[in-house]
Amino acid sequence: CVHTENYFVPISEIIAVEETEFNKKQHNIGRWQKMAKLHAFTVYYVKKARNHRWRCSDVTFWCVDEHLCNQWMQALKELLEMEKSRPKQLLVYINPYGGKRQGKRIYEQKVAPLFSLASISTDVVITEHANHAKDNLFEVNIYKYDGVVCVGGDGMFSEVMHGLIGRMQKDSGIDQNNPKASLVQCNIRIGIIPAGSTDCICYSTVGISDPVTSALHIIVGDCQPLDVSSVHHNNTFLKYSVSLLGYGFYGDILKDSEKKRWMGPMRYDYSGFKTFLSHHYYEGTIAYQPAKHTHGSPRDKESCRTGCYICKKSEKRLAEQNKEHGLKHEEGEEEWKVIKGKFLAINAVNMSCACPRSPKGLSPAAHLADGSADLILVRKCSRFDFLRYLVRHTNQDDQFDFPFVDVYRVKCFQFTSKLSEDNESNVMDIGKKRFGQFCRDHPACCCNIVNSTWNCDGETLDSSAIEVRVHCQLMKLFARGIEENCKDEAAHSQSSIEQLL
Repeated sequence: CVHTENYFVPISEIIAVEETEFNKKQHNIGRWQKMAKLHAFTVYYVKKARNHRWRCSDVTFWCVDEHLCNQWMQALKELLEMEKSRPKQLLVYINPYGGKRQGKRIYEQKVAPLFSLASISTDVVITEHANHAKDNLFEVNIYKYDGVVCVGGDGMFSEVMHGLIGRMQKDSGIDQNNPKASLVQCNIRIGIIPAGSTDCICYSTVGISDPVTSALHIIVGDCQPLDVSSVHHNNTFLKYSVSLLGYGFYGDILKDSEKKRWMGPMRYDYSGFKTFLSHHYYEGTIAYQPAKHTHGSPRDKESCRTGCYICKKSEKRLAEQNKEHGLKHEEGEEEWKVIKGKFLAINAVNMSCACPRSPKGLSPAAHLADGSADLILVRKCSRFDFLRYLVRHTNQDDQFDFPFVDVYRVKCFQFTSKLSEDNESNVMDIGKKRFGQFCRDHPACCCNIVNSTWNCDGETLDSSAIEVRVHCQLMKLFARGIEENCKDEAAHSQSSIEQLL
C-alpha cells in the first residue's frame, strides 16, 4: 500500500472511506504505472484552515494487492463505526425565505452531498410559514432521529429549539408555564447550517458562520451543551433565549428595524444610529440571584473555548444534582439583590454574542454551558459616554470599565417598573409583583411612560416585564465551541492520515 506523502488525522475527523476506480484519478506514480492493475481507496477527511474554517479534503491510497486494499478499507470503516456520537439519521428543516433566500440552494449544493458521502440519511422539510418547524416537531417521531438540523438564520434556530424543548417537556409532563419548573434536558442535538442575515449562535459556538464547516461538525458528531434561559410573565411562558435578551437600546433597535425590512441588513445600521441619537432611558428595579455555583466572573479573561473546564465543572455538578434529586432540584434560598436606577440598556447574555463586527461580543468571558447568564446594566449617562461604551465592543479594551456599567453573573433575575413600585407597598416581594411598564424620561416632555421591546435572540418580545431563569445545559448542539489558537493549517494541508505503510 503506497502513497508518496505523509498524512495524519485522528479517526474522529475522517468523514468517509470509499473504494476508488483508479483510472478516474491521474497520478504520476513512476514505476507503479508499469505494474499490474492497481486497487485504490480514498479517505475523505476534515481539513482545517484559518478562522476556524473546515473543508472536506481527500487522499487516495493504492496497492497491487486487492485483498490488502479491502482489508484497509474494512479496518477504517470498522473504526468509523465505533464513533458512536456520529449521526446516522437526521431531520432537516429548511427556511427558503430567510436571509438572502438561499437556504434551499445552500443545503442542496453544499450540505446534502457531504451528508450523502458520510452515509447519513435525511428527512427534509421545507418550511412554508412561520412556526411550521415548531409545530411539526410536536407531531413527528423525533426519537428515531439522531439530531435535528435547521437551515436558516437565528430565527430558524429559535423556532426549532422551541419546538424540540417544548416537545420534550410535553412528553415528560412538565408545565412550561411554571417559571420554577425543572425542565427536562433535550438530548437530541441541533445542527445549525447558517443561511440567514444573522448567525450569531453559529458564530459563537463554532467560530465562523460557514455552511460547510457546520455540516462537517454535524458529520463528525460534535456535541456542545448549551444553557437556555426561560422567559416568563405572570406565570405565563413567553420564550426561550440562548444568546441576547436586551431591553432598552437593543430592544429599540430591533423594534425600529422590523419596520424597515425592505432595507435589508442595512436596516440595523440605520436603526442603531437613530436609536443612539434618541438616547432613551428606562427607570425601574432589577432583582437577581447571583450564580454562586459557577467559577469565574464576567470580568476575568477566561474565555469559553473547546473543552472549557468551567463548563465541565457545571456538567459534573448537574449530573450529581440529577442523581441526588432527580427533576426536583434544590431551589436554594439565596438572597435576592435589588438594584434601582435609570438604564439605557439592560442586557442578559448566555454566551459572548461574538460576531464579525464585535469579535469579543457583549460579554467576552460569558460561558456556553455554566448555568449562568451575564447581566449587563448600562445606567443613564451622556451620549458621548454611551458611544465610548459601544465602541469598546469593537476593540480589545475592557467594555465594563466605566462607572455607569455594572455586570453580574446570575442564575435568575426579574424586573419591575417604577409604576409598579408606586402601587405596591412591599418592594422586596418581587416574585408577587404585578409587572407594569418601565418609565422613560424624555427631554421634551418630562416623563412619558412608554414601552421598549425585548430583543430575544433577534426576535421581538413585547412584554416589558419579565422573569428570567437559566437552565443549565438544557440542550445540545452539533458543535464543539471555539477552538483555541486555530491557526492557518493551509501549509499543513498535506498532513492527514498517517502513512499506513
